[in-house]
Amino acid sequence: MQHVKVPQDRIGVLIGEGGETMREIESRSEVRLDIDSESGSVAIESVGDPVSALVAPDIVKAIGRGFKPETALSLLDSDMRRFELIDLSEQTRNDNDLRRQKGRIIGEDGRTRELMEELSGADVVIYGSTVGIIGDAEEVSAVRRAVGMILDGAPHGAVYAFLEDKHRELTRGPDLT
Repeated sequence: MQHVKVPQDRIGVLIGEGGETMREIESRSEVRLDIDSESGSVAIESVGDPVSALVAPDIVKAIGRGFKPETALSLLDSDMRRFELIDLSEQTRNDNDLRRQKGRIIGEDGRTRELMEELSGADVVIYGSTVGIIGDAEEVSAVRRAVGMILDGAPHGAVYAFLEDKHRELTRGPDLT
């Protein structure tokens, strides 16, 4: 049995209307979820295929970190799909620095985050002090690198150029010239 903590404001999303999302997670990943809506603690117990059950904690965490249930459930679609979380609080000095860096990652009107999604093919969510990424290994790696560049102070133009190069590589294969 595994336990995952979900923020209070995301419990309703995890349960879904009439328990619909919870039931879908349970049936598709062959687990039983015991959600304590007071504490936000979610106990995950495997009741079927243990391999499917291995993905359930990531699905619950992803929903807890701001992903739509459909996006989180896409982790079951392929062994290649990954969920990764970057904790910005570990890489920033204080709350002001955290706010500034989150703003840089989101970009004006959300444009930087959108470009990360468009050019990498991954889904990206900024929630609280975390950046969540769902995609295949290459897509997740590209977003992780782009976020790292932003945190290191790289100008947005350099980050966009990196993402565009990565996009060309992902869609065409590596440029061998």
